Formats: sequence, C-alpha cells, structure tokens
Amino acid sequence: MDSNTKKMALAVLAAVEVVVAALAWRDLARRPDAQVRGNKNLWRLFIGMNPGNSLFYWVLGRRR
Repeated sequence: MDSNTKKMALAVLAAVEVVVAALAWRDLARRPDAQVRGNKNLWRLFIGMNPGNSLFYWVLGRRR
C-alpha cells in the first residue's frame, strides 16, 4: 500500500467516525432519558472524547 492510499483510507475512516458520532449525538438528543442506559451528559462526553466511542453508545447505551 503506498502513502497516498494510506492517507485516503485514513481520511475515509475519519469521515466515517465523525458521521457515526454525529448520528449518535442526534439519536441521544432525540431519545427519552428512559431509553438511555446511564446519564445522557456522560454519553455526550464519552462520544466527544473519541468518535469511535459512539460504537459503545450504539451497542450498550440504548434501550429498546
């Protein structure tokens, strides 16, 4: 893999992470407190610390 391909892959991955984090924040804002495991503000902080953390929100933070 050459340097340009690596840069492009990293840029795509970063863009995907930002989009997934934005979708998690939107879902968190719209979801009632009763449908979120834990404190919503802590989830906002956790997602903001690292966009990859939004995956934890999608898997663990939401109640059905």
